[in-house]
Amino acid sequence: MPDKVHCAHILVKTESEAKKILERLNKGEKFANLAKETSLCPSGKKGGDLGTFGRGRMVKEFETAAFKLNKGEISPPVKTKFGYHIIKRLE
Repeated sequence: MPDKVHCAHILVKTESEAKKILERLNKGEKFANLAKETSLCPSGKKGGDLGTFGRGRMVKEFETAAFKLNKGEISPPVKTKFGYHIIKRLE
């Protein structure tokens, strides 16, 4: 497993919202555009880009999911204390 990953994410309040966004992604909509449109996180303005981060920087559920992804892969909804995240590994 890598020491660092570069990810983007979309944060929403409910699992149903997250699933609807995943459906839109699966139909070909761009991750960055959906992040700008729907994410509750300030990173949404940057297409959800969180930059590169190492272990111990994010909440455990988020970190575990992010480090399991391959480059270009998108996670199923990940629940944390902040809401539901859809994570995309950029590098």
